[in-house]
Amino acid sequence: MQTVTLQEKLLRLRTLFTELGSVVVAYSGGIDSTFVLKIAHEQLGDKAVGIIAVSPTFPLLELEAAERVAQEIGAHYETVQTDQLAIDDFVKNDANRCFHCKTDLYQLLGKVRQAKGVAYIVDGTNLDDLGDDRPGMKAAREWGVRSPLVEAELSKADIRILAKELGLSNWDKPAAACLSSRIPRGMLITLEKLSRVEEAESMLQHEGLRHFRVRNHGDIARIEVASDDLPWLIEPGRRTRITARLKELGFQFVTVDLDGYRPGGVSLS
Repeated sequence: MQTVTLQEKLLRLRTLFTELGSVVVAYSGGIDSTFVLKIAHEQLGDKAVGIIAVSPTFPLLELEAAERVAQEIGAHYETVQTDQLAIDDFVKNDANRCFHCKTDLYQLLGKVRQAKGVAYIVDGTNLDDLGDDRPGMKAAREWGVRSPLVEAELSKADIRILAKELGLSNWDKPAAACLSSRIPRGMLITLEKLSRVEEAESMLQHEGLRHFRVRNHGDIARIEVASDDLPWLIEPGRRTRITARLKELGFQFVTVDLDGYRPGGVSLS
């Protein structure tokens, strides 16, 4: 069986965009959707537009980073407002939360596509994502969203390599799930809980952490960091500073999860 090279996959992706003709990119600033926007822009110019859905579940730091990278690429992008907290089925935070979130997103992008007369909506799903249980992918299929990275058989590792070669500044950016993923299943999602997590994670990011999560268990903040960062996190001065700030945000107890950071993991109940 002949092995397909990375450059052949990239050519396949470029050809696909040319065939699509015009696209709306579901763009979040993560490496996958950034790579999609980059290639779409190179092949289609102004016929490719990135749409950033701004909502209470999308951190301000992520929005700023997404806009900065889109500007570096030179791609056309726009922001649109949405609010999943107005969706009762999302707020109750059951196993279908992501399905309701993505349905809201694709309904919104569908309106953008129609208004602009664009042929397709595309997302950043890659080949590795197909092995996961992702309700959001079910919503994408129902709304006819195309996944060019899957069609070109590009994995996450492939994308990072090509993104680095193409000079994308966020080629090694850690995964960044929406803020609602920090709230355990079954616990109602509220603006207060989301804001508390956003402020907590912003503080840890400014402290220098890259691979981490802050899970909101009501009165308890559960911090996940990479195993190598544990000694750094519990250094006395830093530990005291972080604990004090999280308590200012309303948490009564601050804990560190000894299982460490688990990218893509579900919230624990």
